[in-house]
Amino acid sequence: MLLESRTAIITGAAAERGIGLATARLFAEHGARTALLDVDGDGIDAAARELGPQHRAYVCDVTDAARCAAVADEVQEEFGGIDILINNAGVVFSTPIMDIAAEEYDAVMNINLRGNFHMARAVIPHMRKQGSGAIVCVSSIAGRVGGGVFGTTHYAAAKSGIFGLAKGLARELAPDGIRANAVAPGPIDNDFTHGKMTDEMKAELARKVPLGRIGQPRDIANACLFLASDLSSHVTGVVLDVNGGLFIH
Repeated sequence: MLLESRTAIITGAAAERGIGLATARLFAEHGARTALLDVDGDGIDAAARELGPQHRAYVCDVTDAARCAAVADEVQEEFGGIDILINNAGVVFSTPIMDIAAEEYDAVMNINLRGNFHMARAVIPHMRKQGSGAIVCVSSIAGRVGGGVFGTTHYAAAKSGIFGLAKGLARELAPDGIRANAVAPGPIDNDFTHGKMTDEMKAELARKVPLGRIGQPRDIANACLFLASDLSSHVTGVVLDVNGGLFIH
């Protein structure tokens, strides 16, 4: 098993059909113990129960730096180490630029980008002490092409910022034995858009994808497994595009 006896923190892990929980399930299959974080207390408790007694749920708002640090300390104490961070928590809006309120802009930037920053800072001291670690930041094809099916300017800016954050972390933390990378999913068949992506829209998108389908949460989980495990032991500072060929550069 690729992650035997390793501890992984996964943010945004409550949604039943989400990337976070799909990643937690896959990591558990590969022997990891997972610390599942989300603002949805009931959802995250249910997710941890599904995975089993060696997994734990923590209510955490990633925009709250103090809470992120406190949760990292709790995970360190309970599990004895932090080997992996999957920065997955996010939010999307499709508001045209001239209609974006300041509060919405702040929410998109704070959850998608600043949340990655806060959680990375929370785990770095623990990873540095053990001389190893892997950080994976979940971004989006929107950061590559300036927007997505639903995400508009502020979302694209935040997701693009994640690329720079991951590369900056990779460069600064390499001497500490800590790797940092990003994943850029294309359209995913999950509940992230809260039902706005209809079956007709999915079919139309699939016709545009060279591989003939839109992604599933497990596709992104597989990419996270690669970047979190020793399979990518000499990989840091990359953006891994997982979109079926929708964006090729």
